[in-house]
Amino acid sequence: MELRHLRCFLAVAEELHFARAAERLHIEQSPLSRTIKELEEDLGEQLFFRTSRSTKLTRAGKLFLEHVPRIFTALQQARDSVQAAANGFHGQLRIALSDGITPSRLPALLALCRQEEPEVEIRLFEVPLSQQIKGLHDDLYDVGFAQSDEVGDGVVAQAVWSDPLMVAVPARHPLLRHKRIPLEEVMRHPLVLCDPQVCEGHARQVERVLRRADTEPLIAERVSSCDLMMALVSAGFALGITGAPHIAASREPGVVARPLAGRSPVLTTYVLYRESESSEVLSRFIERVQAIDLPEGVRPAPPPEPDPPEDIEP
Repeated sequence: MELRHLRCFLAVAEELHFARAAERLHIEQSPLSRTIKELEEDLGEQLFFRTSRSTKLTRAGKLFLEHVPRIFTALQQARDSVQAAANGFHGQLRIALSDGITPSRLPALLALCRQEEPEVEIRLFEVPLSQQIKGLHDDLYDVGFAQSDEVGDGVVAQAVWSDPLMVAVPARHPLLRHKRIPLEEVMRHPLVLCDPQVCEGHARQVERVLRRADTEPLIAERVSSCDLMMALVSAGFALGITGAPHIAASREPGVVARPLAGRSPVLTTYVLYRESESSEVLSRFIERVQAIDLPEGVRPAPPPEPDPPEDIEP
């Protein structure tokens, strides 16, 4: 099996059309078909059901497709490592980001890494939570951030940051009469929430809060980013629910943050890494993560939860 076999398989699996795959690879259709046949003979399994009208993956093809992209990711990372060494870096830290990360902290963290360990190259990957966990197991990533501790065996999820979970309210909305909005009042209005397929951990934490009410939420829209959530809130489309820093960082006009009444819930961010990982570079990185909200030289873990602000306006 050669890399050309994998490239051809991936093109056909993604296009599900031999002619389009051949065009994408800049080759004729007949050599593409021969390459796929060679691969199937090597594996001893049929990878595609092919008729005059359609091309579909077999069960074996679907299973093979789960692995092939990771091979190319690992190959690209190997190339990047060589290039990093050629550019003077003496190490590399591959960081996966899922569910979004508190906007105010990531720049500060990366600046601290650059200041304290400039010889280590930092590479960032935005991926869904399930892909991050799989990538940690497969050594595609060294460490990651997510808003879920449901990561299964072999991965550590350590709580590092907590932010007040706030309601994003359009300006001049009647709910702004409340300094702290009762959850029951929130549930009477349409909501725009993060898509659980994209921001799995974030969505779970918000869902746990919404389940405290006796009524089902009126979900007007599911979005893939807090930026889009703030745009819809600003337009008066619905209320949003997310961490206070995401609302504060929004550039959309006409969005006001309000805490929920009672004991204000928090949105927790976790740092994820393999249980068996003992890299000194990773250990120093996690120390910086734990210290990012604290005065210089003070590094207890985890950092204290901040008191929820009464109001946040961009």
